[in-house]
Amino acid sequence: MTKGKVLVVGSNATRIEVQGGWGNTGQYLNETVVPAMAILAAGYEIVLATPQGTKPHIDPASDSSQHFGGDEVAYAAAKAFWAEHPAMNAVRSLRSVIEEGLESYAGIFVPGGQAPVVDLMQDADLGTILRHAHGQAKPTALLCHGPIAITAAMDQAPAFRASLIVGDKAKARDLAKGWPYAGYRMTVFSASEEKVVEDHILHAKMHFDMPSALEAAGGEVITNSTDFAPHVVEDRELITGQNPASDHQIAARFVAALNRHLATA
Repeated sequence: MTKGKVLVVGSNATRIEVQGGWGNTGQYLNETVVPAMAILAAGYEIVLATPQGTKPHIDPASDSSQHFGGDEVAYAAAKAFWAEHPAMNAVRSLRSVIEEGLESYAGIFVPGGQAPVVDLMQDADLGTILRHAHGQAKPTALLCHGPIAITAAMDQAPAFRASLIVGDKAKARDLAKGWPYAGYRMTVFSASEEKVVEDHILHAKMHFDMPSALEAAGGEVITNSTDFAPHVVEDRELITGQNPASDHQIAARFVAALNRHLATA
């Protein structure tokens, strides 16, 4: 017996629009595996689901021991978990999860890497899942670029994203009216952290940064002034982490929230 099921929502994106073309992207290894292992260790079952029902692509930029504090043993364990653990390989589609029923899920976790900026933030099925979790006050945790995925809960998420890409923030704000997370305190990968990725990994500029996007949606965005230092913000059922270094902190806060929710269910 487990305490309950947790939905881990992955992305299927491998490329992201940048100014002047496309860049490679994916999901971050540590941001996925560290919380997933903590959720399992706390006695919960994991269901990994993506829009297409296929396993996410790991961004090569994250495939390094540096994201595990230089601990080669932890890095090797994470790679083995991602490659071999049944929970990481029995991937479902978001649609199939909805059709089976969302009531049995105790909470939702969305890891980062830039991939969620491509598909998850405008995915209609994820929007259905998020609105369910919000309505039931189920713990919902998102890490790094992952928090941008909560814009999927808008009625017109694809149009909102398109407005951000062309720089029409006024239209984006109008499209965001009625967003369930308006007024929530949250964090996300900062603009200054994004510039490091743009300069050293993408070698191109993004069309928009994450804090301004969530602010246009109606969120109260709080980022740490120290780049790449752990930072987690919790407001009601929503738990957000700013960057890859926040992986252990958000895992602990999410598990605690799951346990609290279970105790009051």
